[in-house]
Amino acid sequence: MTASSLATNSRTPNGLLVLPARDSRRAQALWGVLGAAIVLAAWQVVAAAQLFGNAVPSVFGTAGKLAALLGSQEFWSELSVTVAIALAGLVFSAVLGILLGILIGTSAVIQALALAVFEFLKPIPPIVILPLAVMVLGPTWPMAFVLVAFGCSLAIVMQTASGVQDTDPVALATARSFGMKPMEIKARIVLPSASPFIGTAMRVAAPTALVITVVAGLLGGAPGLGRSIYQAQAAGNFSTLYALVIVLGLLGLVFHWTSSWAEAKALYWHPSHREASL
Repeated sequence: MTASSLATNSRTPNGLLVLPARDSRRAQALWGVLGAAIVLAAWQVVAAAQLFGNAVPSVFGTAGKLAALLGSQEFWSELSVTVAIALAGLVFSAVLGILLGILIGTSAVIQALALAVFEFLKPIPPIVILPLAVMVLGPTWPMAFVLVAFGCSLAIVMQTASGVQDTDPVALATARSFGMKPMEIKARIVLPSASPFIGTAMRVAAPTALVITVVAGLLGGAPGLGRSIYQAQAAGNFSTLYALVIVLGLLGLVFHWTSSWAEAKALYWHPSHREASL
């Protein structure tokens, strides 16, 4: 590393040097790999010592089972179903949540009608309505879809409504003075103003949709990797169980990174993303 590659950030105390963004990301990745290696080593030690009997398989046994799963058509089918349910529920929640959020944020009457209902539903986790959903829809993919929509849409509605209400009143008054119609104001002033709030809600909702889909399969019997985990646990096939958990962890990272990347691309004009890209 050359001296010129180091830069002094004017917002840090005098005398402190910070790494350029590229070097900082590289160092962070190396530390992450080291942390993962330490966790795997600790896992192998626990498995070799048989501290929990057969409940903790070895790292190498789990890796072998993971490789076998990757060559299984059934595994890819269950993975596809899980991703499809999570994405379908997320897209539906986004459309529904943004529309309702705009209505609630722009209409005092609708806000008065809906706020009490949403405040009541907001603290209820999807797992609480899981028995009701199973009783009505059975252990099917529509049941998982409904749970994902319930768990994701409420947060998007509330965030969108907050973003709409945070719109600059000067910008609204200026738009009205130029003779813009209400729908045009919503499309060109209100929605862009609420976009950072919507982006944050979507970034949080993306991994949440995956988690709810897995829970629907694990506890409700819906198709997907959640049901595969339950079947592996019931059969005492711990190597398969651990391999599926690793797959879901990697899938969660993909959901998180993809949602963060999409948010950064969609909101490239926002000051927070402009500063992050510098």
